[in-house]
Amino acid sequence: MPATDQNLKNEAVTMPAGSPEPPPRRPVSWGWRWANYLIIIPLFVLSTAAFGSISLLCGVWDKSGRQQHAIASLWARSLLRIALSPVAVEHGERLPAGAAVYACNHLSYYDTPVLFGRLPFQFRILAKAGLWKVPFIGWYLNRSGQVPIDQSSARAGVVSLAHGARTLQAGMPLVIFPEGGRAANGEVQAMAAGAAWMAIKAQVPLVPLTLVGTYELLPIHVYALRPRPLKLIVGEPISTAGMSTRQAEELTARLHAVIHETYVAEQG
Repeated sequence: MPATDQNLKNEAVTMPAGSPEPPPRRPVSWGWRWANYLIIIPLFVLSTAAFGSISLLCGVWDKSGRQQHAIASLWARSLLRIALSPVAVEHGERLPAGAAVYACNHLSYYDTPVLFGRLPFQFRILAKAGLWKVPFIGWYLNRSGQVPIDQSSARAGVVSLAHGARTLQAGMPLVIFPEGGRAANGEVQAMAAGAAWMAIKAQVPLVPLTLVGTYELLPIHVYALRPRPLKLIVGEPISTAGMSTRQAEELTARLHAVIHETYVAEQG
């Protein structure tokens, strides 16, 4: 196995030095916090339970995942309405036809609803294998054909990425957060090379996606939404034609630079 493949789990591209610190987040007012507890969070839970139950039922006969994805899209749009946070998609014309790897920065739990609600095609997500063990969430992930990533060892990680590459080769787009987890400070973090590796392996484009505003809406370890307009910015697709998986780190550096520069420009 090539050294690059063995190190995919650990290789990452770091954020350039000197990046601006995010502005401090103003505390949520007492009245708005209680509005979250009494109205917004119950609506969030109710919507998730309702659409999740419908999706699980559809999973009995929907082997393609098409109906389940449509339900997930409706669920995501409902959460965005509950959050009073409209999403503007910039440069949507750049979205390529056919399979591609869509790599996005990860700021908040609300990133997933934005992507499911605003990307206009069926796709699969690459998610941590441990989620498959969680009741309801795991059942949905399994029945809808999402792709688990096993990070227990380098070998298991490469096997998982190979599974993702086969999904791409079958014509299904993949969406991944290459940072691996939500940003604690609202900035673009280090990125692992898995997204680039799968794109190269399947010889499909790597598409940078930049989310703006979801950190301010719902940052990590905060449980009160602060409504605001959101943006999903589509970068120019990066061709992988003729590239080798040994160039995954190089491609990841290009991906990181595009997302970081786009995000910083929006913050300015």
